Amino acid sequence: MAPPSHDVLIIGAGLSGLGVASFLKDKRPDIRFLVLEKEDRPGGAIASHSEEGFLAEAGPHGFLDNCLESRVLVGLAGLTREVEKAPLEKFVRYVCLDGRLNLVPQQPLKIIRAPLISWPAKLRILADLWKKPLAGEPSVAEWVRYRFGPALLPFADAVFTGTYAGDIERLKIDAVMAGVRDLERQHGSVIRGLWQRRREKKAEGKKEKGGLPAMTSFASGMARLPQGLAARLQVNREIMYNTEVRELVRDEEGWRVLTRRNEFRGSHLVLALPVNAALALLAGVGELPPPPMARIAEARIATVALGFSEQAGIPFGFGYLAPESEGRFALGALFSSHMFPGRAPMGYQLIEALVGGRRHPERLEMEDEELIGRVYEDLRQLMELPEPPGYARVLRPAGGIPQLEEGYPALLAWRDALVAESGNLHICGFGWKGIGINDMAKEAWTVARRILSQRLEEEENQVKGIYF
Repeated sequence: MAPPSHDVLIIGAGLSGLGVASFLKDKRPDIRFLVLEKEDRPGGAIASHSEEGFLAEAGPHGFLDNCLESRVLVGLAGLTREVEKAPLEKFVRYVCLDGRLNLVPQQPLKIIRAPLISWPAKLRILADLWKKPLAGEPSVAEWVRYRFGPALLPFADAVFTGTYAGDIERLKIDAVMAGVRDLERQHGSVIRGLWQRRREKKAEGKKEKGGLPAMTSFASGMARLPQGLAARLQVNREIMYNTEVRELVRDEEGWRVLTRRNEFRGSHLVLALPVNAALALLAGVGELPPPPMARIAEARIATVALGFSEQAGIPFGFGYLAPESEGRFALGALFSSHMFPGRAPMGYQLIEALVGGRRHPERLEMEDEELIGRVYEDLRQLMELPEPPGYARVLRPAGGIPQLEEGYPALLAWRDALVAESGNLHICGFGWKGIGINDMAKEAWTVARRILSQRLEEEENQVKGIYF
């Protein structure tokens, strides 16, 4: 019996794979596609944990509402009425400096006025206007130190700890902020580049968007988004669970995908997988040019969810981040029930602390009880917690966060060249051009548009906003 034929085969039912499928189905309802997922649930790295009235996240805790593609996916999932938002203008953030929590304003002028760094250090930032673009592929730390001065390193550390759980001495600025690097190269200065872009938008009649974005989630947790998208797909016709792909074969008509018991054929193949999983599958396709590296580093983190009574003095806001120089046990914490009150039962508050990361993988070897105790002792030094938590749970995701370090820019260039050459191979997912929900949604739309238009277009690197 001939294997079933599809227009598009999609491997992976994380947000990227589900996003591609949802965009395709919305724009071309007659398109024949199949999503193959090795687990028994959709979502990939997105996983919510509900227990006795507490709702915590083992993966991403939300996304900013300033991305059109993500908003479209929410609509396609039928979840518009389930959205919960915490505006950054209202929910302040903190950075741990000198052993205490310091409020970080989210507006540039207020940041300049805030007593977070000295005035000489503030004036040093203006040296960016005269600094030549830094050659090579510097680390985030090298680049920030060169362009803006060492006083900003703790803040850069906090930003990329919160995003990648990474090490700014290893993360590459070309990989994590490609748009900013483009400004530096094109205009000789980041500040000058931002100013020029603002002038160009004004000349084109484009109005600056006022206000700050909002952190967005759902009443029943982030897992609701992939669940909603998957619910729109027909099980065993448009999506199959417990179906692990073993081998990929490229032929003149497209792609053959082999699982343990079946073979599927498709004109287009979408690998919507984390970087290392995608590289492992592509390694078996002999005629493809080899990647510059077989795998990239990952950072594993654990979420320690702690429920405290109303007597706990948890600062109002989104949460805090701690740079490595502070020597804290936790990378930071989210004040979850401040942002979304339904995350804790009546009379309780929920904090979700993050532990481990690229610098401290050894902490994840601790037993749950020790992790909980260490996090509690760390937190009580920063806020008023007169009683131990009444609820505690350690969530340990199976996978890690891809680290965009040495060799990643070359790997991304290899992927782009491979996709451009093939025309019917599409690679997206966790770690390809970012790790956030909005990154995944944008890449999913890019892939869907390529398949629908049958042509590849060069993408401009976007300048991402920095929020603490």
